[in-house]
Amino acid sequence: MQPDFSKYTDGLVPVIIQDATSMQVLMLGFMNEEAYKKTQNDNRVTFYSRGKERLWTKGESSGNFLDVVSINIDCDDDTLLIKATAHGPTCHTGATSCFDSLPVLGEEVVEKSRLRESVPNTSNRFTINDLEKTINQRIDDKIEGSYTYSLVQKGMNKVAQKVGEEAVETVIEALGTDDTLFLYEAADLMYHYIVLLKAKGFALKDIEAELAKRQ
Repeated sequence: MQPDFSKYTDGLVPVIIQDATSMQVLMLGFMNEEAYKKTQNDNRVTFYSRGKERLWTKGESSGNFLDVVSINIDCDDDTLLIKATAHGPTCHTGATSCFDSLPVLGEEVVEKSRLRESVPNTSNRFTINDLEKTINQRIDDKIEGSYTYSLVQKGMNKVAQKVGEEAVETVIEALGTDDTLFLYEAADLMYHYIVLLKAKGFALKDIEAELAKRQ
């Protein structure tokens, strides 16, 4: 199925970008037919920039590319939904999403001072999905000097061994009374577990799918 670019006078269809792992909406952009074809061919999101008046591959200057996982067209053939893997923050402000901001109620933007205690600060929220993205980036981009990349370079035996070591340390602390040490070791275990998944060619979503089968 092909988007109907003729529905808009400027030939630009809106494109919603969604994180393929967390399902968080990351940004909204626009594509003309040329940008759409380039995105399909490269498996990397390219928009048409109305400001620059040219094709613009997201991340071309920052390195924060959006790798395409899937492309869906809405029922009217005039809006695209692209699920993507983000390499770093999507917003130019450094936030994960362009929608990581205070909510708008009605026609008034609520002042930060009134919301400080009632609205969570999502722009600074860190999730397991963020950890997975960082691990993937270190490995996929072959970041020299990165512990993550150096670990996988040592081979599967070393990666699996580290998971075993961290699991034992987590169990030891679980039998103790220091919750701070337990959480520290549990976090180390989670990190190395995700590295192992990546080294085996899997992701957290594959574990979710397996658990869903058992529900």
